[in-house]
Amino acid sequence: MNEEKLQLFLSHRGICSRRKALEAIKQGKVTVNGNVVLEPSAFVDPEKDLVQFEKQRISSQGYQYFLLNKPSGFTTTKADRHAEKTVMDLLPQDLQHLHPVGRLDKDTQGLLILTNDGDLTYQLTHPKFDVDKIYAVKAQGRLSAQDKQRLEKGVVLDGKKTAPAEILRIAILANSTEFLLKIHEGRKRQIRRMLAICGHQVISLTRIQQSTLKLGELKSGHYRILTQEEVNGLKRLRSQVSSRKPLETCNL
Repeated sequence: MNEEKLQLFLSHRGICSRRKALEAIKQGKVTVNGNVVLEPSAFVDPEKDLVQFEKQRISSQGYQYFLLNKPSGFTTTKADRHAEKTVMDLLPQDLQHLHPVGRLDKDTQGLLILTNDGDLTYQLTHPKFDVDKIYAVKAQGRLSAQDKQRLEKGVVLDGKKTAPAEILRIAILANSTEFLLKIHEGRKRQIRRMLAICGHQVISLTRIQQSTLKLGELKSGHYRILTQEEVNGLKRLRSQVSSRKPLETCNL
């Protein structure tokens, strides 16, 4: 018998976290075989029952984890009628049930996790977990020591100071600067706005690491399945975050 509790079924398919699933069920947003079910612990059979969330059918597939190297120009969303291209356009039909973990700005490229594991999505995106993300940045102009200190201490965006950051491996070029920037926040266009405050326009921005997962040599626009070791590393996030051990960084 492959029955699962309804609350876990929703979470395991990436619809939402367990807490959000509990709320959705109690609000009558979930139906099983056409009937509203208000009991989160009610059992469903993924192979036989039709489960719908807000009238949308939920895939019966188990956990899946993919890494996409998002190209510039693609919007990170499941669906947006205003977006010319979304990251879902890069995936085949049989992976359309996956959800992006967090967001990358349209003009930002690099590492993007896609999964149907709602608990892992919550763990990687909720601010309380302070998940480290590392970006390869190329910015116009020469980054001064004062700029570096200001960025690392935090700048004010929308009336709130950004959390401390870390700048690594600075390479000063003729008219630009390349470096790695480690942050754990995810505000809208945060890095571009931080650099703009210091007088530098971002030329290119690539996320190369999130938590323990690295982009590696994956080509732009391509995707791959995460290894079990990589998945296990992401799931150990809670203990890693509590100890706040420094991440091993990637090369540019």
